Amino acid sequence: MIGKIIKASALAAAVTVTMVGSALALDLKWAHVYAEATPFHKWSVWAADEIGKKTDGRVNVTVYSNSSLGNESDINEGLSIGSVDIIWTGPNFAERDYGPIAISDYPFMLKNIDHWKAYRDSDLFQELSAGYKEATGNEVVAITWYGYRHVTSNFPILAPEDMKGLKIRVPNSPMMQMFPNAVGANPTPIAFAEVYLALQQGVVDAQENPLPTIKDMKFYEVQSNISLTGHVGNSLIIVVAGPSMDAMGADADAVRAILKEAAAGAAEDIIKSEAELAAWFEEQGITVNVVDKGPFQKAIEPVVTDPTKVPYTLDHYNRLQALAQ
Repeated sequence: MIGKIIKASALAAAVTVTMVGSALALDLKWAHVYAEATPFHKWSVWAADEIGKKTDGRVNVTVYSNSSLGNESDINEGLSIGSVDIIWTGPNFAERDYGPIAISDYPFMLKNIDHWKAYRDSDLFQELSAGYKEATGNEVVAITWYGYRHVTSNFPILAPEDMKGLKIRVPNSPMMQMFPNAVGANPTPIAFAEVYLALQQGVVDAQENPLPTIKDMKFYEVQSNISLTGHVGNSLIIVVAGPSMDAMGADADAVRAILKEAAAGAAEDIIKSEAELAAWFEEQGITVNVVDKGPFQKAIEPVVTDPTKVPYTLDHYNRLQALAQ
């Protein structure tokens, strides 16, 4: 008979341990909000399989996609209450627990993909990850590239003036509302799983996401224009609940290595996809607008360099910018 033991922590998180024969195995839940067609899900499934093999079944991971265990806010909370063990999440959501971890996701913070890779491999990222762990007890194991965010709508967005009054869907995050606010738009938080319907029904006029997400979530079916604003260079992080990591014991390092490999694989898939998708969208009849980013960047710069309006320090900002050199 299979028996289950629940191990509670000071954070009220829980780890499920299953008796399999005479051995104990951890049963972990990995939750995310993305579709099964995305690299994030595919690499999660790959990692879950590898973890099972590498640990000889001592650590079993089940992946839950498409917000099936809740929206992004829910799964972040789930790390602390024990409803999930591993998540893909945006730094803008992790920011609620430790602000500086989101620095790379602020508008026009990253110059290019090489700048992002330098940040991924930097002491700064390690330092901010340690700060997040100290604040939450949970561990940022890896970071992946989500893509440059662009605006979709039913007309071209070529200048900040084109966004004035625009009702644009954004994630429910103050950081993600900074860019539309700076250009006079009307940011409207809507859960990720509900965006397609909101666009289709005219609840919002526009949304912003990277090209691979626009394709995977089929937003191009209900929007005629993609304007390449590239206003945010987005990442995702893999976070593991502290009690879940502790319960892995000697297997923890192997699990960390596999999660890092999954994050790197997803990043390369997204980078490749971004390079190819503009032409693909045009083949589908979508108008892809090249945008002069300068005026947009000028509109947001006073905000992202004002330490009274952001959760990171000027030292953090300067160190991140130095990585682009």
